[in-house]
Order: sequence, then structure tokens, then C-alpha cells
Amino acid sequence: MANETARKLRKQMTPQEVKLWAHLRPLRKQGFKFRRQVPLRGYVVDFACFHSRLIIEIDGSQHGFADHAERDRTRDEVLGRGGFSISRFWNAEVDRDFDAVWSIILGALQNASLKPRWVEEFGELSLRPE
Repeated sequence: MANETARKLRKQMTPQEVKLWAHLRPLRKQGFKFRRQVPLRGYVVDFACFHSRLIIEIDGSQHGFADHAERDRTRDEVLGRGGFSISRFWNAEVDRDFDAVWSIILGALQNASLKPRWVEEFGELSLRPE
């Protein structure tokens, strides 16, 4: 079921998702292979880079309603327990200030690529909040 939903969503991407996808795809050359509309832990995420353990969600206005926001929090907790970082952006942010969105994504990728070296030097426990 999740695979069918993901397939359908890949064919019906929003203009904001199309715009972001056009920027994410070339990152493959730098080792960041993103997949779009990926079934993961019972959810379908907009974009995922498994190497960096980064999920990017582009949210429409329906995510602003309390019930949907609560589902998003639960979903983020589940995915976070799987070792993923989640970056969420509103459609309006992608439309109005794409440079800022892109800068945040590149920063998240840079942080993710530094993590293995940090763990190697200081250990996994150094990543846990005190």
C-alpha cells in the first residue's frame, strides 16, 4: 500500500516539490543521493537521503491544523528514532525564499557529513544531549 501511495505521489508532485527536486538531483555527484516520495517506517516522506540520514518535508497549509501538526510531530519522533533528521519547510517558504531553504538544506547535509568523523573521534555518546 505504501509503495502504491509513494508511486502516486511521485507522479503528482507539487510545484514546490518539483522545484526542490530539480536542485536535489545534481547533489548525487557530491555523494548525496536523494530519493523522492519514499516509503519509510510506515510513512511516505517527501525526500530522503539515506547516506546523510536526512528527510526533507515540504508542507502545505493543511499541516498548520492542530490534528495534522500532531500527526507530524508523532511521525517526526518515529523517524527521528530511526536516526533521521527532519527538515520541514512550508510551500510558501519554497516559493518566496528558496535561497534560505536551500541554504538550510546544504547546512544540514554538511552537518550530517561531519557526524561520522565526530563519532569516530569522540564517540556516539558525545552526540546525546546532556
